[in-house]
Amino acid sequence: MQVTTEILGSHPQLSQTITDLELSTSWIRGEEGLIGFGIYKEATFSGPHRFSEASAWWRKELSELAISNNVHGAGTGPIAFLSFAFTDQGESRLVIPKIIIGQKGEKSWITWIGSENQPTISPLKKEAHRPMNLTWEAGSISSEEWTTRVAAAVEKIKAGEFEKVVLARDISASSESEISIRALISQLAAGYPTTWVFLVANLIGATPELLVRLSKSLVTSRVLAGTIRKTGDEERDLALAASLAKSSKDLEEHEYAVRSVADALSPFCSSTNVPESPFVLHLANVMHLATDVTGVVNEGASRVDLLTLIAALHPSAAVCGTPTNKAREVIGEIEGMDRNRYAGPVGWIDARGDGEVGIALRCGELAPDKRSIRLFAGCGIVAGSDPVAELAESQAKLLPMRTALETL
Repeated sequence: MQVTTEILGSHPQLSQTITDLELSTSWIRGEEGLIGFGIYKEATFSGPHRFSEASAWWRKELSELAISNNVHGAGTGPIAFLSFAFTDQGESRLVIPKIIIGQKGEKSWITWIGSENQPTISPLKKEAHRPMNLTWEAGSISSEEWTTRVAAAVEKIKAGEFEKVVLARDISASSESEISIRALISQLAAGYPTTWVFLVANLIGATPELLVRLSKSLVTSRVLAGTIRKTGDEERDLALAASLAKSSKDLEEHEYAVRSVADALSPFCSSTNVPESPFVLHLANVMHLATDVTGVVNEGASRVDLLTLIAALHPSAAVCGTPTNKAREVIGEIEGMDRNRYAGPVGWIDARGDGEVGIALRCGELAPDKRSIRLFAGCGIVAGSDPVAELAESQAKLLPMRTALETL
């Protein structure tokens, strides 16, 4: 099958472009990223070997494509969008769109599969407003029960059973009309321009956390752990940022997460760089302690691809805990819900094995009929955690999706 990539003469606003095909995938940050229309092929994977099986499937699909790429660079040519389940038991998805529009800096391009001429793209016409009348419902467990489970986890940590665990919760919303994926992406992209706004197989969100980026031989991972809610008062928020940077509880949680990423990358890298101290990342409604870990991939006979790195990094302490295996057991015992693809890797991979993958946070999963959606949030629990404060933090992390839905 023919795959063609050509420069676009215009620079479209990604979330506001349209073709004859339905919007199927996205990975947008600010004015840059990738957006896909239609589906050429898709596949589902599960089990402990899902990453290697997905890699083999992608290589096989590439071998059957005749690629003509007049643009070159990361994100050009055929792309597979990916979304992996948190556990081995869940369903992981890879999607190859029929049409992909990309933009980076001053460069815009289009990739399409098939022998036709370049598809026509145009600006999106404003959709007619359809009142959704959302109905919010409790998730798998109530807020009160969740705080009880957080308290139980804190007691286990204080007893020395493990150091940290991430506990998540969910809420659900039902709508009287279909939830517009395009409108939701536009809201998230406009409201949270420093996050990666993603869509893969009805999983949609705006994540601030980059699990891994591979560009040629350079590896980057942004670690977020340690959170405080913004007040909206600039002076007060600056004081809160300073307190976050000094918080022993949050610094402890952050150290675990950074260490887990650095340790996972070290076997694949000839050198790594881990800053001594985190910085405070300011988002629209919360602030996080953040560290960018970088490395250079070892030179060898077989080049490490993005999916190999994902398999080594997932799950990190930022979404699971420390030690990883024990934390994963505790999540299964006391969290009380099925995460499915929440907190799993989400992003894209190109024909060279490069790409960008985040952690599926600040997200929701739409039902097939698009009339209901399940939202997720999680918090890192350490010895100094207060269950009531953790509940408030989870509510702050649910706000991006809640607000976007309520303002459609």
